[in-house]
Parts: sequence; C-alpha cells; structure tokens
Amino acid sequence: MIELGTIGAALEMAVFGLLAFITLFFAIFVVIAKDIVRAGLALIMCMFGVAALYILLNAQFLGIIQVLVYIGAIGVLILFAVMLTKHEIRGEPR
Repeated sequence: MIELGTIGAALEMAVFGLLAFITLFFAIFVVIAKDIVRAGLALIMCMFGVAALYILLNAQFLGIIQVLVYIGAIGVLILFAVMLTKHEIRGEPR
C-alpha cells in the first residue's frame, strides 16, 4: 500500500469507517424495510458500499466484480422480478 503518513492514514481510516457505517445502514434497512422495492434498492446500495470497501482495501478486481456481478446482474434481476410480479397496492385491490 502507498505510504500516506499520519494525516493520510487518519483520513483513510475515517473514509473506511464512513463506508462501513453506510454499508451497515443499508444492510439493516434491507432487513427491516416493509416495501420490497425499497429493500431491493437498499440491497444495491449495500453492495455499492461493499465494492467501495474492496477498492479502499486495494482489492480493485474484487470491487469491479462486485459491481458487475452483484449490482449489475443480481440487483437488477431482483428489481425486475419485483416489478413484473402481480402485487396489490394497500387499500386498492385489483
């Protein structure tokens, strides 16, 4: 890893903490969300956070694969599956 010095190391640690907090926030939101579409979008944001953490930890290949496979394929697949299934809006039966 590149030698950053004390200020750079502190900044890197702060960015890591912020990314970890954002990732955990969206992961918890996926579990507690009532609306499946919002849960799917939160899952995509959680995966972006994981990819950013990989890149911050000098695992750029894993970060790119995370974006391509999990966000690009799995996230979009989940959202399309939710959008294309029959569902009722609360209070308005079809």
